[in-house]
Amino acid sequence: MASSAAAAAQAATPLLKDELDIVIPTIRNLDFLEMWRPFFQPYHLIIVQDGDPKKTIRVPEGFDYELYNRDDINRILGPRASCISFKDSACRCFGYMVSKKKYIYTIDDDCFVSFFPPFHPSINFASVRSVSVKVAKDPSGKDINALEQHIKNLLSPSTPYFFNTLYDPYRDGADFVRGYPFSLREGAPTAVSHGLWLNIPDYDAPTQLVKPLERNSRYVDAVMTIPKGTLFPMCGMNLAFDRDLIGPAMYFGLMGDGQPIGRYDDMWAGWCTKVITDHLGLGVKTGLPYIWHSKASNPFVNLKKEYNGIFWQEELIPFFQSASLPKEADTVQKCYLELAKQVRAKLGKVDGYFNKLADSMVTWIEAWDQLNPPKGAVATANGTAKSK
Repeated sequence: MASSAAAAAQAATPLLKDELDIVIPTIRNLDFLEMWRPFFQPYHLIIVQDGDPKKTIRVPEGFDYELYNRDDINRILGPRASCISFKDSACRCFGYMVSKKKYIYTIDDDCFVSFFPPFHPSINFASVRSVSVKVAKDPSGKDINALEQHIKNLLSPSTPYFFNTLYDPYRDGADFVRGYPFSLREGAPTAVSHGLWLNIPDYDAPTQLVKPLERNSRYVDAVMTIPKGTLFPMCGMNLAFDRDLIGPAMYFGLMGDGQPIGRYDDMWAGWCTKVITDHLGLGVKTGLPYIWHSKASNPFVNLKKEYNGIFWQEELIPFFQSASLPKEADTVQKCYLELAKQVRAKLGKVDGYFNKLADSMVTWIEAWDQLNPPKGAVATANGTAKSK
C-alpha cells in the first residue's frame, strides 16, 4: 500500500520540476496562462517584457515567476544590452541568458490549449475557470501535455547520423528498423526539441497573403531527428532545449526596432544552432508536441518586416550549408564566435547589417559569460570572470 502511494506521488511530480524554466516574451497581460495552469504552474517562469517598461504586465496569481523589462536588461547587461532586440519577440533570448536551469521551454503568448466552448477572440481568460476547459487531444483522445512531450524528447537520444524510417526509435512502440547500424544505436545527446502547431500555420507573409484562410488540422504522431548536414526553419513559439548543451547558441539576433529585418530571429538561431550541433555531435528533434496557435499576424505588417530577409535568405542558406567549424572549436561559445567571424567575412558583403549582427553575436557571448561564468570562476562587478 505504501509503495503504491509512493508511486502515485512520484507520478504526480512534474518532470524536471526544478531543472526547467519557461521563458515567455510579451507585451500584454498574461491571462493566457490560465489555460496552461495545469501544466505550467509547477514550473518557474521567466517573463521578458518587450516595449514600454513603464507598462504593468499582469500575471495570474499562483505562478512562480520573475519579470524583466528593458530597464532591467539595461541595468543587468550595461553596454552589452545592445545585443538584445527591442520591440521584437527576439528579446526572449535574454530569458535564456538569466536562467540558471538546465532546460528551457519557450512559448508565445498567443498559443493555447483548445477548449470548449470553442475559442472566440472576445473570451476573458481571467474567468476561464468558469468555462469548461480541456486541453487539445491527440487522435486517440489523450490530452496533449506539450511540456511533458518536449521533456521526453530532450531526455532521449537523437539519431542525426542515420535516418530511422520508424522515426524516433526511442519512443514507446518503436525501435530501430532492420539495417540500422548497431554501432549507431546509442544515438547522440538531444540538444533541441522543436514542436509544431495546429490551427494558424507558421507561414511567411507571401504565403499568408495567398492562403489567408488556410489552417493546419493535420496531427502527425511523429518525432524525428533532423539529419546531420540538414538545415531547418526553426520556430520559437513552441521550443525546448538543453541550456547546458546548446544555450549560448540560442541567440535570436538583432531584430525589430532600428533593424532592417524582423521575423527571422528564431530562424537565425536555428541555423546557427544546427551548424553547431552538427559539429559537436548533438541532435535536434522535430515533430510532437503540437500546441494551438490562435492568432494570425497581419501579413502586410509581416511583409514589411520580412522583405529584406526574403531576399537575403537566398544567400544565408548557402552560407550555413557550407559553414565549417575547426576542430579547436570544442565548446558552444568557441563555435559561435567562429561563426560570427564567418558572418562578418562572407555575409558582410551581402549587407552592412551583417557586420553589425556579427558584432552583436560576439557581444551576446560576452554577455552570456558575464552572467554564466565558467565553473571555478566568479563574476566581477563589470562582468569579467576571474578564477577563484
